[in-house]
Amino acid sequence: MQIGVETAKAVDQRRVFVVDEDEITRAALQFMLHDEIETHELTSPEEAYAKGVDWLKPDVVLLGVSFLRSRGPGLIGELIAKFPGVRILVVTDRSNEATAVDAMKAGAHGAVVKPLTLEGVRQKVDTILGRGGAAPLIQLSVMK
Repeated sequence: MQIGVETAKAVDQRRVFVVDEDEITRAALQFMLHDEIETHELTSPEEAYAKGVDWLKPDVVLLGVSFLRSRGPGLIGELIAKFPGVRILVVTDRSNEATAVDAMKAGAHGAVVKPLTLEGVRQKVDTILGRGGAAPLIQLSVMK
């Protein structure tokens, strides 16, 4: 384990699926979270659906904004239907904030805005899971 990792969080039996087309973003998010939560990198929603059968359902999906740009906000409803009770955070940059807002209107629970930081990502995931270390879920300039 790394310095600064809370043992109670590391054994809390929660699961995050990082679903993003960008390999670097997936790897960065997996690296930031894997010490405190079971984290899986997936390249598409379809890969997530295949992996998330039976006991391997995610508690949180970190969804790359590129999927929302190509498939529309209906993807949020699809994820919620496949994984009842899942919490969805859209991973976006400033240039795609409007797409993230549309996703939240469709049922996403918040957004993680790039540039990604270890503390920021962990705080967002803790918040969405109702764990200690909570942070505001939305920090989008278009929401101000």
